[in-house]
Amino acid sequence: MSLYKLRDWIDIKNLDWDYLSQNPNAIHLLENNLHEISWINLCTNPNAISILEKNIDKINWNYLSRNSNAIHLIEKNLDEINLKHLSANLNAIHILEKNINKVDWYHLSANPNAIQILEKNINEICWLNLSTNPNAIDLLEQNQDKIHWHCLSRNPNAISLLEKNFNKIDWDYLSENPNAIHLLEKNMDKINCDYLSRNLNAIHLLEQNQNKINWRWLSLNPSIFELDYDFLKEHMDIIREELMMKAWHPTRVNKWLEAGMDIEDL
Repeated sequence: MSLYKLRDWIDIKNLDWDYLSQNPNAIHLLENNLHEISWINLCTNPNAISILEKNIDKINWNYLSRNSNAIHLIEKNLDEINLKHLSANLNAIHILEKNINKVDWYHLSANPNAIQILEKNINEICWLNLSTNPNAIDLLEQNQDKIHWHCLSRNPNAISLLEKNFNKIDWDYLSENPNAIHLLEKNMDKINCDYLSRNLNAIHLLEQNQNKINWRWLSLNPSIFELDYDFLKEHMDIIREELMMKAWHPTRVNKWLEAGMDIEDL
């Protein structure tokens, strides 16, 4: 069972399992359809660690090197790791700092947790990838001549900078920017629905324009799933009943009475 279910208007037959294997909210579907999984893509899925640990022989270590929740596996298998891909890993900074001469600066420049390393190595920065880095806004504002505006258009923390440079916006990349919904809704004619299909905050726009959806890219979108409130209610009822049984167990009630409490106060 899972906390999440597919939204009612999404037909699983339209989804792509290769792309779905990367979707962090698709774990329950993947667990029930192991034969459909793309194991290479699953290795990048941060919520798929339990599946990967049960299928170590299927792990692709190049791709696992990017997985931010796989650090415990990575640290135990450093000889298998690809430092190029590891440079993109949010939680690998402590490993990268010890191997700074082997860092891949192209990938590191997009790593939100690598800002301190990048600030100390300005000449190594790949400004194209840095333009996508949500934690690099200060650096980018100080070096606007180095900004790649098409890449910046997908940066969720760059909305203010983009609004001040409206004519430089790349509307294809902006279409996948989760913080750009207000701009997209005012410029519907500029939207690229392929890119919009990946936008986790655009699910309402996608539902209204299903004929324009790129279903492969939509398969990546965590927002194709919603909380299963029936499941939650059922399990909350079970938990509530278990708590009541423990709270009102006769031995506990007797202790309260022996301590001087009145039965009417319980």
